[in-house]
Amino acid sequence: MRHGRGALLVAVLSMLVPVFAGCPGSAVDDRVRGQWHGAIEVPGAPVVVAVDLTGRHSGRIDIPAEKVADRALAGVVAEPERVEFGVPDVPGDARFAGRLDESADAIVGDFRQAGHSFGLRLNRRPVGPPARPQQPAPPYPYISEDVSYPSGGITVAGTLTRPAAAPAPLPAVVLIGGSGPQDRNEEIAGHKPFLLLADTLTRAGYAVLRTDDRGVGGTGGNLNQANYTDLTGDVEAGLRFLRERPEIDSGRIGLLGHSEGGYLAPLVAARPETGIAFTILMAAPAVPGTDIVLAHGRRTFTEAGATPGQLDTHLAFLRDWTAALRAGRLTRAARLSETYNRTLPKDLRTISEALTGENTPYMAALVSHDPAPALSALRIPVLAFFGSKDVQVPPAQHAQPMRDLLGAGPDATVTVLDGLNHLMQPAGSGLPTEYESIETTIDPVALDTVTGWLGVRVRGD
Repeated sequence: MRHGRGALLVAVLSMLVPVFAGCPGSAVDDRVRGQWHGAIEVPGAPVVVAVDLTGRHSGRIDIPAEKVADRALAGVVAEPERVEFGVPDVPGDARFAGRLDESADAIVGDFRQAGHSFGLRLNRRPVGPPARPQQPAPPYPYISEDVSYPSGGITVAGTLTRPAAAPAPLPAVVLIGGSGPQDRNEEIAGHKPFLLLADTLTRAGYAVLRTDDRGVGGTGGNLNQANYTDLTGDVEAGLRFLRERPEIDSGRIGLLGHSEGGYLAPLVAARPETGIAFTILMAAPAVPGTDIVLAHGRRTFTEAGATPGQLDTHLAFLRDWTAALRAGRLTRAARLSETYNRTLPKDLRTISEALTGENTPYMAALVSHDPAPALSALRIPVLAFFGSKDVQVPPAQHAQPMRDLLGAGPDATVTVLDGLNHLMQPAGSGLPTEYESIETTIDPVALDTVTGWLGVRVRGD
């Protein structure tokens, strides 16, 4: 469920995206010296890299998708007939082996990892970033205002957009992002889905509030030390802020939660005193957090080639680890993960540590949460939609429970959009490794699903 810089997404990305450590170098042939650019040819999700060969046994690398800049390489051999580097600290014994093709002024070879081989061609000319044709850019045909307001002992910062010409008071939507430290645009892999959602909804006649998470951008606090009482309190502070604005219709304010934001939105909306008019759940989980962790652990270990015995042991450990977190025994959870992870081979250890290294109040809140009480208590219009190729919140695990839990409400729509992933992009495998290479930020079908549903329920279209 975590995305971008979050631990669940990082656990998947670490299987394919190299992170290099360095060693000293010596003189290097001028034919291979200097900067090279290319993309590891992972099917459907090429990983752009820039390599600077500074010595016969040294170099540096940039990996824009991972925000890695000027990182040292390891195990470098930089000779015209032999260009190699290895990746000792990531899963799957990752390494590149190739040679200089002087006729093309290119280094060509194969990047091998976890028994798979991907072509990698490095050229002198940089590889441009993927296009983002949907990304809004100023000047906007509406008002965009940076705002801030108090929530308990911290200040929450964000952006409020609203139509310039629409008659007040306006209906409003509060966007709630996914797990991990997200900025107000929910930026991931060069995409800004909340910027696009805010732009789409504002052009359709709604005011939209989107904010930085705790400890991100202009918002204070520490997300790792926050629980769901703190985070729902931040949402409620946004509601109070909107209701103080004369241009906002206090009776037509709703929530849109993406991923873990779909855990938080129902918690707020189910409380009658909050006066929420509607709720939209985008790729929102409908099962307890522990079930999500177990499903993630099964998928990532299976994809990494774990044996049946290793998989059974891993799931048993995850049950013990999540039980400790649910009991509030964070020190025990940390000890369990440290002891268990030391027993794993390097490739599996990296995957497990990416998830179980976070023994914090925030992780305990996520693992402990059961969405059933809040979802089943909703008595307002609710739209829940999933992508059929979402591997983080797969509809096979979540869509039917969502239908069952929302069944008592007066107006619940639950739908699965064909071919879309966790970000609602048109996808191949649906794996997070594809996010960067897909030009679309949110498929128009998903955007139309939201605006069409809102138009009927809120604007009376």
